[in-house]
Amino acid sequence: MYIFITILIVIAAILLTLLVLVQNSKGGGLAAGFASGNMVMGAPKTADFLEKATWTLIALIVFFSIAAVGFSKGQQVAIEEQSAIQVEEAAPAQPAAELPVENAE
Repeated sequence: MYIFITILIVIAAILLTLLVLVQNSKGGGLAAGFASGNMVMGAPKTADFLEKATWTLIALIVFFSIAAVGFSKGQQVAIEEQSAIQVEEAAPAQPAAELPVENAE
């Protein structure tokens, strides 16, 4: 699940990068191309859509990042438990052998 969420984060980041590159900080960009003719996707509507899409992608990246941390901690605990079980199976508890005592003088 962690890998799936990581892939979603990468896809959202790429889409966000492309979306920001389409926008122009001075109101141009993609919105300027639709300024004439098309009133349904005119300049104000396009700018609103691009802004909402940007904020949505930012929120998704934050949400997926928090979810990835939760899943990574869950995987880490499972791995630690699994390794502890393997260590116990590999070396069963045996009584410690008595060490030879050196000459006490």
